[in-house]
Amino acid sequence: MGKFAQYLKDHVDMSEDIDHGNASLSIRKNIAFKGHNVFILACAIIIASVGLNVNSIPVIIGAMLISPVMGPILGFGFGLGIQDNRLVKDSLENFGVMVAISIAASALFFFLSPLTLENPSELLARTNPTIYDVLIALFGGIAGMLETSRKDRGTVISGVAIATALMPPLCTIGYGISILNWHYVLGALYLFLINSIFIALATLMTVKYLRFPVVMETEVDGKRERLSKRAIAFILLVMIVPSILSAIRMVKENNFSIHAEKLVSKNKSIGKSFIYDYQTNASAKPATLDLYLAGETLTPEFKEVLYKDAEEYGITRNQIIIHEDATMTRDVLSESDLIQGIYEYNDRQIKALTDSIAKLESQLEAYRSHEMPVDAIARELFAQYPSIRSISLTGGRTATASGEAGKEQIVALVTSSEKLDAEMTDRLERWLKARLEQENVIVLQR
Repeated sequence: MGKFAQYLKDHVDMSEDIDHGNASLSIRKNIAFKGHNVFILACAIIIASVGLNVNSIPVIIGAMLISPVMGPILGFGFGLGIQDNRLVKDSLENFGVMVAISIAASALFFFLSPLTLENPSELLARTNPTIYDVLIALFGGIAGMLETSRKDRGTVISGVAIATALMPPLCTIGYGISILNWHYVLGALYLFLINSIFIALATLMTVKYLRFPVVMETEVDGKRERLSKRAIAFILLVMIVPSILSAIRMVKENNFSIHAEKLVSKNKSIGKSFIYDYQTNASAKPATLDLYLAGETLTPEFKEVLYKDAEEYGITRNQIIIHEDATMTRDVLSESDLIQGIYEYNDRQIKALTDSIAKLESQLEAYRSHEMPVDAIARELFAQYPSIRSISLTGGRTATASGEAGKEQIVALVTSSEKLDAEMTDRLERWLKARLEQENVIVLQR
């Protein structure tokens, strides 16, 4: 056990690869909002806004990579870790300026942009954060600080910038302001705060773990320190709890949609009707499943079958809404949807008939394989025994007095010009057993 512990310690030890001085210098240099960072932020705002406006993921990723907003966040967490109050203050000031300019500029862009997407999925993705976003920000922040502290830096910072996504939520806030949609504003603001707070927390934790030297050793009042820790814990709790509830709701909605799809696939054709479309409203309380049927009206028996299958997927009958007049009343139904549904129904019917025919042919082939070759056996028998004039073969199962089915038995009725003795009868039975591959054969003379 000692060797394993030493082996593990050797592999996780980072003391020889940490450069405290260069890490501190790099972080302090990147918090300032002046010079290059002003123009870089302007470019990032435009790129992110355009990417969200046209729903382009590559463009949004580009904005994440060049955004300088990460600098003040790392500086804030780093300042807390080394007890540099001046660094903490400067980081907060620059962070506030960057955030305010980003929101104002993106709001102006979306207000002036003539393009409005019907389904801005990339914008909507920034308005419903969950606990998964907390984990991304926390571990992304740890990876970012570890990379900043390393002597030989790689491309980790770029990955952290993409994963934590600071610029898109800011632009989404601006979009929400431009259209006065406060749900967008609050959702995106919550995501941005999650990313910022937990990146800063991860930086603070990493700085403490790597034992960066503090700027000034001062005695801290015990009561004040406890109040500070409680305040931090309270803020983290306030940020985490809604994200957990949001994640639970997302999982439930996703499971309901999956179960609804399985239910529809299993009952696509039911009775003399078929489900040509369905719609889920997982956000409703309770969640609902609308089924649009074509064909004849479902009988109560088939409805019960549908409800029973639904219960297996955790969907109650109260959650199912059946539209049997769907072809006449559903406004969103297009002619192509209806034709496609009819084709699918016909394909299923044809497949069912094809399967049934194939099954019957298989049964017929099996019956034919067990059919006794009477003509061939008669010719062979007449050639061996000239005195035999005719033979008929009958097969069936014997029955016992208790009513149970017995073994299959074949009876050979033979007509001969001479009386068959016991030896010849036995010889015929053995020959027929081998020829018919059947153990239970009886030879009787007419």
